[in-house]
Amino acid sequence: MMSENHKIAKAASTIGMGTLLSRILGFFRDMIIAHFFGAGMAADAFFVAFRIPNLWRRLVGEGSLTISFIPVYTEYLHQRSEEEIREVTHAAFTLMGLVLLLITLFGILFSPVIIQIIAPGFAGIPEKFQLTVTLNRIIFPYLFFMGLFALCMGILNSRRHFFAPAIAPIFLNISIILSVFLFYHSFQKPVMTLAVGVLAGGVIQLLFQVPFLWQKGITFRFNFHFGHPAIKRIGALMAPGMIGTAVYQLNVFIDTIFASFLPGGSVSYLFFADRLLEFPLGIFAIAIGMASLPSLSSLASQGKMEELKNTLTSTFRLTSFISIPAMVGLIALKTPIINLLFQRGLFDYSATVMTAKALLCYSVGLWAIAGVRTLVPAFYSIQDTWTPLKIGLICLGANVVLNAVFIFFTPLKHAGLALATSLSSILNLILVCGKLNPKLGGMEIGKNVKSLIQILLCSIPMGLTAYLICSLGNWSTTGNVAEKILLLGAGIATGLIVYVIISYWAKNEEMAFLVKMIQRRRHL
Repeated sequence: MMSENHKIAKAASTIGMGTLLSRILGFFRDMIIAHFFGAGMAADAFFVAFRIPNLWRRLVGEGSLTISFIPVYTEYLHQRSEEEIREVTHAAFTLMGLVLLLITLFGILFSPVIIQIIAPGFAGIPEKFQLTVTLNRIIFPYLFFMGLFALCMGILNSRRHFFAPAIAPIFLNISIILSVFLFYHSFQKPVMTLAVGVLAGGVIQLLFQVPFLWQKGITFRFNFHFGHPAIKRIGALMAPGMIGTAVYQLNVFIDTIFASFLPGGSVSYLFFADRLLEFPLGIFAIAIGMASLPSLSSLASQGKMEELKNTLTSTFRLTSFISIPAMVGLIALKTPIINLLFQRGLFDYSATVMTAKALLCYSVGLWAIAGVRTLVPAFYSIQDTWTPLKIGLICLGANVVLNAVFIFFTPLKHAGLALATSLSSILNLILVCGKLNPKLGGMEIGKNVKSLIQILLCSIPMGLTAYLICSLGNWSTTGNVAEKILLLGAGIATGLIVYVIISYWAKNEEMAFLVKMIQRRRHL
């Protein structure tokens, strides 16, 4: 019988591959946005208008909207009849649809107020403000489709189907890319093509789930039994659960509010830097966190707390084995990566430098963000959403204070906003570990810290190697794309080889686990 660690690894690889494809297309999408719109007024307006729907998309993509649903639904799958499961499914779809419809109408109607709140600095520039409001109204219905998509994902993931939800985000990127290429010259304001692409992408993502739900015997019926015990439990867990698991995304959202007071382009610099951080975060940390929740919920529902603790510790250390070298790699190669991906058209070298500063400061907290995403599902598996909520509110408050300090009392400006997010993420991880340790009867904190230090020591030579190789190129100019791809690829590949060799030599346990996983796959 496959162990829970191997089940999680298998599911995480499926989610990770889907995320990888989406991220690659996402970078292509961002390259197109950078080329056609640069980091000017139109780009800033779109990124602000897209901030709430994008936050919603990331909450959905990271499973934040399903962390309240999966534990309860998994319990029903183990302990209740098919008829009861169907009743819960239909009631959940009906209630979610009605709530999302009201939220969407509210968002469209009160768009000026929303933009005034999330980008108060735009109010002094009427043209920029009005453009942002218009874009927000076009994009806002995206929330409706992605909310229903989240419910589909929760149902499929609970039944150990990860492929359809994992692959769906590629349709958003394809939709935006095609919209720009096909309709750029059809609008008086070409940035409208981005908004149309977002909305169409949301519709396609939802529709893509339907055949897979039918395959699992899931149908759609209206059921207004909102007083069902399962619906009440899901509702009670949802609000605190969303905030608790989405602290990083909410911090980035807060960064945008502060950035609206900074010079033009600041919102865009933060957006592009965050996009680069999301690449390793989405492929590995979020994939492992999403894959682990059904397994942890299953163990909790069966009372296997010791196995739950061991599984959680293993996934945390495996995530750290990937996220710490990713952090070092992004810090070492920040300028070459940004130059190669974005520096063209209206996105010049000065934009590369400013984005690199933000990426450096965001990267400092990558390992902590990844750690939180791996550990927080343990709270939800035992249906405790209030502890992560309290921790999340403390960290959000810390981020607001640090944001104010860094932009008003230091020369860091937009980079200070990114640094504040990283520091509050580290605080988040410390508090999560402190609260989770007694709940699970000890998590061998000392052993885990020793493992983190070992991984960091293995990562530093990797980063130095990659940096020295890439320093042979000229990253201040555009052009020479083929040469730069080869140089950056050589730096990354050589650095990875150095990391693997040193980790193997140091007898790292996570390295040994990955080797066993590869050997198992080769013999299947």
